[in-house]
Amino acid sequence: MGERQWLRSSLRHLSSRLEKAGHPVSPPTVGRLLRKLDYSLKVNTKQKEGPAHPDRDQQFQHIEKQVESFRATGRPVISVDTKKKELIGDFKNAGRTWCQEPEAVNVHDFPSEALGRAVPYGVYDLVHNHGAVYVGTSADTPQFAVAAIAQWWQQEGRPAFAGAQELLILADGGGSNGYRTRDWKRQLQVQLCDPFGLTVTVCHYPTGCSKWNPIEHRLFNHISINWAGKPLRNWETLLACINGTTTASGLRVRAFLLEGEYPKGQRVSDQEMAQLSLEPDSVCPSWNYTIRPRSGAVPDT
Repeated sequence: MGERQWLRSSLRHLSSRLEKAGHPVSPPTVGRLLRKLDYSLKVNTKQKEGPAHPDRDQQFQHIEKQVESFRATGRPVISVDTKKKELIGDFKNAGRTWCQEPEAVNVHDFPSEALGRAVPYGVYDLVHNHGAVYVGTSADTPQFAVAAIAQWWQQEGRPAFAGAQELLILADGGGSNGYRTRDWKRQLQVQLCDPFGLTVTVCHYPTGCSKWNPIEHRLFNHISINWAGKPLRNWETLLACINGTTTASGLRVRAFLLEGEYPKGQRVSDQEMAQLSLEPDSVCPSWNYTIRPRSGAVPDT
């Protein structure tokens, strides 16, 4: 097998090689002949997901049952995740927008020239079709993720679900809210369950299945469409683009700046884990668990 096998040949190159072989033909004719043989330019398509986890189908069925159960009884169900981090500054933003002249931005996207790096953490309410995005200025950590959820519960959740004592959270399998992350579980206990007297049930989507997390296609994609082609020059522009996101189905979105330092590398010892009021579910216990308020905790009323 020669090296030519691994090179992309343009119509001009194919025409030249055919001519050297005694078949003079123009590049447009080569293109017509290729199309006649059902050839065309194509890009790679992501279709191979690899071997599926043996409990994948069971987990999806379990998530569906949990969502139906919570919604049938009027209990809150939210989907959470971190959206792609964005540089704040005079940088190009992918996409096109209607205008008479394109906006001029920096040639290079150097982080050193940015005002900061936005970390948008989203909370999507499946019951009311409402979304809230808490934009951090530090790092995407479990402490930041749960701080965003706790603020959502204070501002949106508790008023919308008066008297609710249980909450169902749908989350990806990795990241700051990953199923293996100990600090995620500790922060849920410390920032959400104990202060609010809230019983939190968490269901994680299997690895590689984040695209089925409702927040991805019901909230984040609409935000991306809304700010497509708009340079995020400052924090106010970013928040305004999120706040201005709506859909024909009635989606309402609110954005908040969640400032503060959230250091990485927080470790949780075995002793601290043993002190959590954590109950693994009988179905896929690694991906499903419930955290209850600890005895002695005084809920914030």
